Amino acid sequence: MIKKLIKRRQMRIAPERLIPLSFLLAIILGTLLLMLPFATAEGESTGILTALFTATTSVCVTGLVVVDTYAHWSLFGQMVILLLIQIGGLGVVAVGALFMLMGKKKFTLGDRKLLGGALNIERNRGHLAFLLRIFKGTFLLEGMGALFYASRFIPRYGILKGLWAACFQSVSAFCNAGMDVTGPNSMMEFRDSPFLMFTTMLLIILGGIGFVVWFDVVDGIKQGFRHRLGPVTTVRRFPEHTKLVLLVTAILIITGAVGIMAAEFNNPGTIGDMNLWDKFCNSLFQSVSFRTAGFASVPQEKLTEISCLIGYILMFIGGSPIGTAGGVKTVTAFLVFMNAYSYINGRKETVIFHRSVSAEMMRKAAAIVAVSASVLLTMTVLLMAVENIELTDACYEITSALGTVGLSRALTPKLDAYGRIVVIVSMYLGRIGPISMACFFVGDAKAGNTIRHSKGMFYVG
Repeated sequence: MIKKLIKRRQMRIAPERLIPLSFLLAIILGTLLLMLPFATAEGESTGILTALFTATTSVCVTGLVVVDTYAHWSLFGQMVILLLIQIGGLGVVAVGALFMLMGKKKFTLGDRKLLGGALNIERNRGHLAFLLRIFKGTFLLEGMGALFYASRFIPRYGILKGLWAACFQSVSAFCNAGMDVTGPNSMMEFRDSPFLMFTTMLLIILGGIGFVVWFDVVDGIKQGFRHRLGPVTTVRRFPEHTKLVLLVTAILIITGAVGIMAAEFNNPGTIGDMNLWDKFCNSLFQSVSFRTAGFASVPQEKLTEISCLIGYILMFIGGSPIGTAGGVKTVTAFLVFMNAYSYINGRKETVIFHRSVSAEMMRKAAAIVAVSASVLLTMTVLLMAVENIELTDACYEITSALGTVGLSRALTPKLDAYGRIVVIVSMYLGRIGPISMACFFVGDAKAGNTIRHSKGMFYVG
């Protein structure tokens, strides 16, 4: 629909602008659908701001909610929310491309470039094959997750509600949305069920590590079996991006879990009264959920300040590139760290797994972190200005919104209209990325980059 309007007006819009517009259009359509009378449960009413907030949190796969999903919305409303989550998790442009494929429409070079920009793929070919593989893998994993959930939900809720809750939970977990229709307490009712906890964590991790990593791992294992290679040799032959993502993801999850368990070990409001195994499971779950998932097995408002600080870091970093997660991404954060490490050690280039990182990639990583941190600070100050809340709660809410996490210290339902608008904007920026939003407003900066200037003398440090 957007592309037809563009062609009619003979406008040239780059992917950096079209992608934010596509998410905005999805949010608007979702808001209109959720405002329909039959989208709301009997006895409930939905104002435009509530519908807008819910549509935004669904499309941006965040999970912050101002009304209970299981109680406020009818089955139709929940179906709209689930569809928005699926579209938001995979990307509006990618879903549109799938419908074009189903309609057997021919892809132009511009279509392929747009798809490459939406999927964050640098190469100029293989976009459609990559897209189809993403959808096949996504629906396979979500289907398996739904079966696992159904084995526990059907005995608990009955066949119809159990199946619906299983499908909703699986899509929401894989897309890192953190929304559910099982009750008001997220995963707190299931925190003594290792099966449901680990099923959720596995879906969150698989959705968050990125589609490229899936395929590299699967293809690498196949080649390892074909050539009879050992596990260590097989892993060593993974592409450098995949090895980096797996390494950084494992480090963040493990260190996060250890830190949370230490900070909450004797806290009766969270895991203090649990046995050692449950303490470990719930600490691990909290660490994984901090990585943009938004499911909670313990009350977030009762976390210690140390756990909140760990949460800020994990939520800000988020998941990995070309996946369903948000945040600045694991690779981006690692490149910024390695840039400082290389400078301190006097190295002229940044090397990871015996591969150098281009200066352009390092600049991009630094820009993403700098802009994201600036937006985080700005939106936190704005939220504190319009709401009478403490810094811890405000920073937690905004970091969660920008990282498309969905965890809240029981603040979201209490926000007034101005506070909700601040969070809505934060969720939108977090999903499309602050860099995309900056490009959307700044426009084509290449025209102003043709003049070379003499070097100036500046002092830093």
